[in-house]
Amino acid sequence: MTTATRTVDLDGLLSRLEDRTAEKIGTEPRVVLKDIDSFRLDELQIGPTWHRLTDIVAVSFDLKSSTNLEKGRSPQGTASIYDAGIGGVVRTLNDFGAEFVDIQGDGGFGLFWGRNAYTKAICAAVTIRSFSANFQQQIQDKWENLPSTGFKVGISSGPVMVKLVGLERHLDMQEPVWVGRPVNYATKAAQQTAPDNIVITGSVWDQIADNDYLAFSCGCGGGAVKSAVPGLLWTGREIDKIPDGQKYGLELGSTWCAHHGEEFCNLILSGATDRYDIPSSARAAREALSHGTELQAAAEERRSDRTRRFEELAEFRKAAAR
Repeated sequence: MTTATRTVDLDGLLSRLEDRTAEKIGTEPRVVLKDIDSFRLDELQIGPTWHRLTDIVAVSFDLKSSTNLEKGRSPQGTASIYDAGIGGVVRTLNDFGAEFVDIQGDGGFGLFWGRNAYTKAICAAVTIRSFSANFQQQIQDKWENLPSTGFKVGISSGPVMVKLVGLERHLDMQEPVWVGRPVNYATKAAQQTAPDNIVITGSVWDQIADNDYLAFSCGCGGGAVKSAVPGLLWTGREIDKIPDGQKYGLELGSTWCAHHGEEFCNLILSGATDRYDIPSSARAAREALSHGTELQAAAEERRSDRTRRFEELAEFRKAAAR
């Protein structure tokens, strides 16, 4: 049996692509503002309509030194590392309620929207950070010459436009495409950190800064009893390659506490925000993260942008109710 040689009408293909490009950029597509609480992925279709979401949170993850993991190991060994690592991150994102997860080789991202999106995303990210430390230890115990690895994590948020892109009648060639800052900025944040840290952009800090359970340590000092003084967990971090006020982000180096992590995680997910054991010095340190001319100006810019977007959503809801 002979295999037919595939041929392509290259000139014809390029001509059709040129015509298609002219048609697409010459016609403005329909963009529909969607309520972030009711948007459903199965609403997406191949066609001219884009759906715009007012605010989503993207958690991006990237496996450090992935290109060197296969050196000196069997294909089966390399596959087991990816199964354990990528599979563990995807399971984590799913368990914390990610609405969408996309795997891109040695990394990917999870998207959260709707009620409690920020707290679910942050709790998922800290869990990935905690899992990453154990994952790295286990594979280094098995392969002593393994390069330093682990998952780098970045988080960002903002509006997106999404639609299904691909070929009609070819379900295996269709994929949601998320256009906007959240995935892009979260990916840049992840690329510029290490597995020991999580980097968030300014818009994420705006939404979690007042949560005492997220901002401050439990205060146990590594022991089972909370006897130490709670301290601020975050430090300021300017993120390169982000052109707007989102670049004034923050960095977290902590994992979940072995003694109080589950308690704090579930309190956060339940909506708890206030603690009464935080010293004034720690609260002052948190306030300092927003001080300075550039920091204040960037925060005000982000707040104005968010207010405008949600006012637009409120108008959309009113119109839909009529």
